[in-house]
Amino acid sequence: MSEESLPEDAGAQGARAGYDSTREEPGEALPAYAERVLDVAELIPAGRVMTYGDVAEWLEEGGPRQVGRVMALYGGAVPWWRVVRADGVLLPGHEQRALGHYRAEGTPLKEASRATEGHLPRLDMRRARWDGGERAEGHT
Repeated sequence: MSEESLPEDAGAQGARAGYDSTREEPGEALPAYAERVLDVAELIPAGRVMTYGDVAEWLEEGGPRQVGRVMALYGGAVPWWRVVRADGVLLPGHEQRALGHYRAEGTPLKEASRATEGHLPRLDMRRARWDGGERAEGHT
């Protein structure tokens, strides 16, 4: 995913409304699968994460690559940092922004050792992963 594929949080309202100005014409409808992926991303509680594969499994449609593509194209309008790689590595190119969200939400992290390239922590997937069993506050 490139830096331009995830709009700034505050300016991302257009993506959720069905358009990413770099990819579609204004007013063009958001694809149905993309809408479902984004709906799942919005259900994930603060401090928890789901993998791309978890989202596809939840939807019983597509796979990790399809979910990743949706997040790259339209994810800026939802809590994109909560849909992650299965290995817990922070999203390349967005590590610092994601890390800020994780720390603010209290998402479990595994601090990096000095031997780790870039000294960035990883998500503690065992503790942070959400299975969808408990509902996020405000969602039914």
